[in-house]
Amino acid sequence: MAIDTIFKDEASQEKGERARMASFVGAMAIADLVKTTLGPKGMDKILQSTGRGREVTVTNDGATILKSLHIDNPAAKVLVDISKVQDDEVGDGTTSVVVLAGELLREAEKLVAAKIHPMTIISGYRMAAECARNVLLQKVVDNKADADKFRSDLMNIAMTTLSSKILSQDKEHFASLAVDAVMRLKGSTNLEAIQIIKKPGGSLKDSFLDEGFILDKKIGIGQPKRIENAKILVANTAMDTDKVKIYGARVRVDSMAKVAEIEGAEKEKMREKVQKIIGHGINCFVNRQLIYNFPEELFADAGILAIEHADFDGIERLALVTGGEIASTFDNPESVKLGQCDLIEEIMIGEDKLIHFSGVAMGQACTIVLRGASHHVLDEAERSLHDALCVLSQTVNDSRVLLGGGWPEMVMAKETDELARKTPGKKSLAIEAFSRALLAIPTIIADNAGLDSAELISQLRAEHQSEGCTAGIDVISGSVGDMAARGICEAFKVKQAVLLSATEAAEMILRVDEIISCAPRRREDRM
Repeated sequence: MAIDTIFKDEASQEKGERARMASFVGAMAIADLVKTTLGPKGMDKILQSTGRGREVTVTNDGATILKSLHIDNPAAKVLVDISKVQDDEVGDGTTSVVVLAGELLREAEKLVAAKIHPMTIISGYRMAAECARNVLLQKVVDNKADADKFRSDLMNIAMTTLSSKILSQDKEHFASLAVDAVMRLKGSTNLEAIQIIKKPGGSLKDSFLDEGFILDKKIGIGQPKRIENAKILVANTAMDTDKVKIYGARVRVDSMAKVAEIEGAEKEKMREKVQKIIGHGINCFVNRQLIYNFPEELFADAGILAIEHADFDGIERLALVTGGEIASTFDNPESVKLGQCDLIEEIMIGEDKLIHFSGVAMGQACTIVLRGASHHVLDEAERSLHDALCVLSQTVNDSRVLLGGGWPEMVMAKETDELARKTPGKKSLAIEAFSRALLAIPTIIADNAGLDSAELISQLRAEHQSEGCTAGIDVISGSVGDMAARGICEAFKVKQAVLLSATEAAEMILRVDEIISCAPRRREDRM
């Protein structure tokens, strides 16, 4: 009897060589897809959704590209996952991590073809990754003690991160915005306090950092346009019940007078609620839900600024920034924590009016207003800036810094190569392969810039034979340059995350020897 019939009819199973081939091919295809976005001369991709509206995204952020793909290959999904984790964890290096994992698998494929067991390759990779991490640890620079140097390190890291993105033309401007915003956080990695508002119009150069909080709403009619020493009540409560809603309510009455009575009662209820709110001794009321004309009128009479429909993001952040709490009942004013700020006023950005809160309780808060030609440009600018902010906030905590531009990869490759020469047995082949995979990153950076990568990499390798060498690929001049002099820096945390995640993902895919996909569930014919 044939044993193939364990699985249901439509389930498929791939074994041994074929399964491994499928994993390798899928992973390498994903790596090749994002490869061209790597480095300062990387290109962008347009992602078009098939849903309604056919939305278009233009991006070169590895994680965004991979997130939007619908992938069938299981190994490719592993790579998509590591890029997502890299994005959440450190913010930058999302493309590098996928490319490195893809290169490790490409090297592994050659070794497997040469009849070396995957477990041997994995243990070789483990040794190589450990060795590469140790050499990076020896080479890091830490300037936390010297504020000026540390700030210039942060500026360099921000400029290096931004130079591969859409903001590369104005990278000094945006790097200083990002560094100022992160320095205000005083070491917390909570990026909630940095709000990014996108307003089409103007050019990217017109973007600015504003200390305080900007709410994208207009001030109601007949209400004070400017309030000093504001006491703010942030609420999430229904303020739209002063009329009987015709569609939602069924009332059986003898005459219209009765309906008027009900409306009167509703109005009274509303008036009481407003009185309770005014009783808190506030002069600004921000609500997440609608405020109807009647309560708005009452607030205006009391000289209170009432802001309606401040979306959830808005009120969450406003409560965080002004030090208040979101309230939904108003019976005991003493237990409600009010928010405070020095000044509330209306400002204009481009064509739009916004409400500006300055002198807020949490000094860490700030708002970055991005201007740009179109929504696509703004979305991509926001993604780029978010990457820079993530990396900077991580660097403020773990202040170790490395040089960039392919320098760390060359250093790691040199050390792992030496380790391979000292290691006996088949493992040495895997360690050597690891060092070749590391060299792929500077190679791709050079290829993307249209340079002769073979020539540059061999020059770099020769330079790196001398101790204390700081040479890397200078894409702008198209030659080997001194990274320390050019101020091209990267955060150690990002590099370490790239190295370890890529190695682990490659290991995981290497271990696969069988792929089983289960049969889809049938829909029963319901009559």
